[in-house]
Amino acid sequence: MSGTGAPALHVDAKGARVAVIASSWHTVVMDGLVAGAQRALDAAGVTDVTLVRAPGSFELPILAKAYASAGVDVVVALGVIIRGGTPHFEYVSAAATDGLARVALDTGVPVGFGLLTCDTEQQALDRAGLPGSPEDKGREAVEAALTTWDVLRRL
Repeated sequence: MSGTGAPALHVDAKGARVAVIASSWHTVVMDGLVAGAQRALDAAGVTDVTLVRAPGSFELPILAKAYASAGVDVVVALGVIIRGGTPHFEYVSAAATDGLARVALDTGVPVGFGLLTCDTEQQALDRAGLPGSPEDKGREAVEAALTTWDVLRRL
């Protein structure tokens, strides 16, 4: 499983303003990712959270940039793209990934990368943080973004 060797991250992020931008496709997987993100936010003491639903994963970067530019401290992007029989998977995955990296670099606001790019629905379910899922990528995206925020604010 890809989560092997993942660090245990925890930061006290009381007072951080966080926007969670979550895709609307694949409801069961997305509900798991959002719940995992919320568990991590709760554990870090974050109470100022805005949850926004994007139409799809392609739209994550534009919404992430809008919230980063509006003054939130951290953006967490959650989505899932499951490979189909056309090149659409590669185009959407690359555009969303590149766009989210650009948002972080252009704005200086940490962006938690919780975009699952999976070959099968089962792979997505295994990473969604649902009961019985071996991984919780929603939690991991929040922890990575909050840890990055903490390092940046200490500079």
